[in-house]
Amino acid sequence: MLEVRKNVLKQNDVIARALRDRFRAQGTLAVSLVSSPGAGKTTFLEKTLTLLKPRFRVAALVGDLATENDALRLARSEVPVRQITTGTLCHLEAAMIEHALEDWNLGQLDVLFIENVGNLVCPASYDLGEDLRMVLLSVTEGEDKPLKYPTIFNSADVAVITKIDLAAAVEFDERAANANIQAVRPGMQVFKVSAKTNEGMDDCLQFLSDALTERSQKMTV
Repeated sequence: MLEVRKNVLKQNDVIARALRDRFRAQGTLAVSLVSSPGAGKTTFLEKTLTLLKPRFRVAALVGDLATENDALRLARSEVPVRQITTGTLCHLEAAMIEHALEDWNLGQLDVLFIENVGNLVCPASYDLGEDLRMVLLSVTEGEDKPLKYPTIFNSADVAVITKIDLAAAVEFDERAANANIQAVRPGMQVFKVSAKTNEGMDDCLQFLSDALTERSQKMTV
């Protein structure tokens, strides 16, 4: 079983590297989102797509075990969206991304978002060729998620605390949450957002815009 898992991850890494090269060659910034179920990932992504659409060419791939509900929600942002149904798999794999993008012209996209299946364990092991991995933690989940699932936080580049508008109601301890994130991944940048009230969204979008600008500058060097 261990040998099979090693082979699966090795093949995934090969495809992920090819995807990363393809993204970079086309100038597309690939951003993946990971979180537990119910963390507000889809709501956050819908608001992000809607706010970025006037300035950038954006699209999204969204993974789920079953149904196309999330893709239908994201389609309200009026950007290209494609659902990836994983069946029994609790994560996306690079081959799924490769297949979903077969007939897409990445040269026409500035930013591609990849919303993973709601899970804080399996997605940590699978590289999808993304440039940035954002891990989301909602105030309703408690402050100790980073300590319980350190691998996913270690594999991410940025943490986003969602549903911040509910922080007072659920007695969320922001200081403790930040301390736990830093204990697992020292120096990680943390954004606090509410997709409902737009609190913190400007800072998060500016971060993504800066990342895209940096990508463009590297391409011209």
